[in-house]
Amino acid sequence: DGLADSEKVKSNNIDVKIPESELEAEEKGAEEECPRESNSNILDISSDYPRDKHISIQRHLADLEKLANLTEDERKPCPLCPEEKFRACFGYKLHRHLQNLHWKVSVEFEGYRMCICHLSCQPVKPNLAGDQTLSKMGAHYHCVICSATIARRTDMIGHINRHVNKGESESRFISVGAPKSSCKVVKESATDVQVLPNHSTPQKTDSYFNPKMKLNRQLIFCALAVLAGERKPIECLDAFGATGIMGLQWAKHLRSSVKVTINDCNENSVTMIKENCHLNKMKVKLNIREEDNDETVGNGEENSDTIEVTKMDANVVMHLRSFDFIHLDPFGTSVNYLDSAFRNVRNLGIVSLTSTDLGSLYAKAQHVALRHYGCNIVRTEYYRELAARTVIAAVTRAAARCNKGIEVLLAVALEHFVLVVVRVLRGATAADNSAKKVRYLIHCQWCEERVFQKEGSMVEENPYQQLPCDCYGSMPGKTAVLLGPLWSGALFNTGFLRRMLLEAVQYGLDEAQSLLKTLVCEAECTTPKHFSTHGSGDENKQEECGVFIKTPNASAESYLVHGKRKSEELLRSAAKRPRPEHSAEHPPFYYNIHRHSIKGMNMPKLNKFLSCLSEAGYRVSRTHFDPMGVRTNAPLAQFKTVLMEYSTPTYVGAQAEGPVLLPGDIHVGEEAPAATAIRVEEAELAEDDEPGVASTVSTQSYPTRCAAD
Repeated sequence: DGLADSEKVKSNNIDVKIPESELEAEEKGAEEECPRESNSNILDISSDYPRDKHISIQRHLADLEKLANLTEDERKPCPLCPEEKFRACFGYKLHRHLQNLHWKVSVEFEGYRMCICHLSCQPVKPNLAGDQTLSKMGAHYHCVICSATIARRTDMIGHINRHVNKGESESRFISVGAPKSSCKVVKESATDVQVLPNHSTPQKTDSYFNPKMKLNRQLIFCALAVLAGERKPIECLDAFGATGIMGLQWAKHLRSSVKVTINDCNENSVTMIKENCHLNKMKVKLNIREEDNDETVGNGEENSDTIEVTKMDANVVMHLRSFDFIHLDPFGTSVNYLDSAFRNVRNLGIVSLTSTDLGSLYAKAQHVALRHYGCNIVRTEYYRELAARTVIAAVTRAAARCNKGIEVLLAVALEHFVLVVVRVLRGATAADNSAKKVRYLIHCQWCEERVFQKEGSMVEENPYQQLPCDCYGSMPGKTAVLLGPLWSGALFNTGFLRRMLLEAVQYGLDEAQSLLKTLVCEAECTTPKHFSTHGSGDENKQEECGVFIKTPNASAESYLVHGKRKSEELLRSAAKRPRPEHSAEHPPFYYNIHRHSIKGMNMPKLNKFLSCLSEAGYRVSRTHFDPMGVRTNAPLAQFKTVLMEYSTPTYVGAQAEGPVLLPGDIHVGEEAPAATAIRVEEAELAEDDEPGVASTVSTQSYPTRCAAD
């Protein structure tokens, strides 16, 4: 008992390896048997204590030398090599052997070094008599976490990385569940959630939480807040809860306006969601399919603080119940859940989906995009908008199979995700109208010009004629590719975005505010200096999907009317009214100003170029898809002409002559500082020498620039 207690105390200390007294007193065979005996004693007492580590796992080289008991006047064997491989030798030679052949090729993890071992450590399968023998295996490593034996160093590194991704460490590798002390609390938007140490690794943890998706969660919250202002209460579903932070934010801020359901098919995630609900003082209503009875947990009394937690497959939840708002955020693509989402979503409800399979959507794995989305895409300068239109096309086809149409409210494609928010319109007519907006795109691979294929089923003799460019006639071979099918309609709804911006301001979502301002300007195809909080027209009536949506100051006549017949009457009557001017669709796609820059010329500032293009009579705006992108209805040839006109040469000889500007273009922007200073110096020198030459020198640059043009 005393020996077991002492070994139990020693095993609690992570830094303690095998006791030195046993290593110095006993031989190598006893050293290999002692850990097994002490292990069995410890495991009999409690399974929470980690196993003793193998003798090849040490923190310092000095600890490894203590195992060998180095002495200069006596031959000692290597503790990690058998006698037939390395014979006993003196201390200096054994020191070099341990340092070069064991320590330098070790694998490090949390301060421990897993040295290479040549002993016969791994037992073979028992024979017919039931005896186990030790196999003669080559060099190998012992895992500090699970005591596995790995032959190659690279495999050992990958083995340790897999343990790290699973959240396992040497202090808790025996215990089945993670201790509560390993969880940490993360706060976002006044909501606290518990996460595991490996929360940032998808598919390796039960509670995946990505801090980089904060902007995504804010945008979805704003969309739900806008829908909650139209009708109350609404039933909303977070189909993939993980930690439950998104559903908790909905319930905590919108209160009685929403009835939140958080679903996840993983039992550990459901447990984590329940704990996070209690952490935020929310009641939990369990509705697990395997259990017949429902259980309510919590201390609150108000129904507004109740969150329903379900443990089902996402497709099953959406088939069984109807919702007003559904958000899909699986790991990877969302196409496997679209049919279930549109099956029971209510009329004029909202479906939002986040896709993180950027390898296929951004045309890095084109065969995967063809397999998942049925779409042929290539890498272009507008690849992010191409990804958004690819997802919307898949959403449109899934909705049309359920006799429902869609109206795109928001489409965002950033570094980590592609977010699409659509409003659902019931009826075969709405489904047909949406399906007609799914077309093929003709893309020129020489000049990056692009145009959607015309409607109709007739085969054209020369489809290259639809492109505005003449690359097919001037370049050899085939110059264009057919991409799609893609969504050809608008990507934004201006009225909905403005109301989202108001919700972001109300709840203090700073990151979403700046992006929503950019999206409003992009939807209206205007520059930020023309941005205003209130849109043109009647501020109290905003038309979306052919239906007037109520706003806070709207009259009772503009309220949404529930029911199929009245909604269809509103659709038919609204279809006869002309659309307001500000609802004109923005131009599809954009041009990258760097992609079309002229060699040997300095490009103008982006804001200056936007104003110049706007003065030429074209609609123009920046885009969130690309920081240097310009969305405009100008043809590519005119785009390049304006860019060439306001670019300045980069070579030194032309800097003295000033930028390449026409006389009528001076008022648009400022001249280059270097060129202005040079002309002032020339004018001053001319006045000192000959008073009558000043005007000649100051105006000499214009004929030179015209000749250069």
